[in-house]
Amino acid sequence: SGKILYQGNAISLENIQDRTKFRKSMQIIFQDPYASLNPRMTVEQALLEPMKVHGLGKSRKDRIDRVVKLLEEVGLGEEYLNRYPHEFSGGQRQRICVARALTTEPEFIVCDECVSAMDVSVQAQVLNLLRELQQKRNLTYLFISHDLSVVKFMSDDMIVMKNGQVMESGNAEEIYKNPQSEYTRELLDAIPKSTLSG
Repeated sequence: SGKILYQGNAISLENIQDRTKFRKSMQIIFQDPYASLNPRMTVEQALLEPMKVHGLGKSRKDRIDRVVKLLEEVGLGEEYLNRYPHEFSGGQRQRICVARALTTEPEFIVCDECVSAMDVSVQAQVLNLLRELQQKRNLTYLFISHDLSVVKFMSDDMIVMKNGQVMESGNAEEIYKNPQSEYTRELLDAIPKSTLSG
């Protein structure tokens, strides 16, 4: 129940115009990059599709140029355009999903457990990429994670939830230094201290 407010305005998802505008300015990066990419579509097709849906780009050539720039921005290149998802590692696939999320030039991206399926070194690479893109493109992220060390690295503000209820919210650094909720304290105590010091 309730309302969805975006930039102070209630979003009606029944209204097709609202929905299309909303989807252009807000994108999502899912936990499993393999499941969120169509196995029958090349990287080029996957990245061109959102541009076509939202009428972005003056021509096919313009859209392909944009796709190549996006791939380069996420650390891949033009040589990957005609490959399929199964030809990539998990980290590369998630970079493609990040590029796809950027195709509509959104302001707001939901990162839903987007690094939890990766090993630590790949996770760090993707997190650093997300931070770089955030600064370069002035993006806002809603970063959802059960890994509080990742949340600490990524977040300015934080909401701790349990069973759908807000336990605590505020500045992330303050919550880490001085948690008010017993549940937050338990979560923080469960993390190896070396992980939180970075």
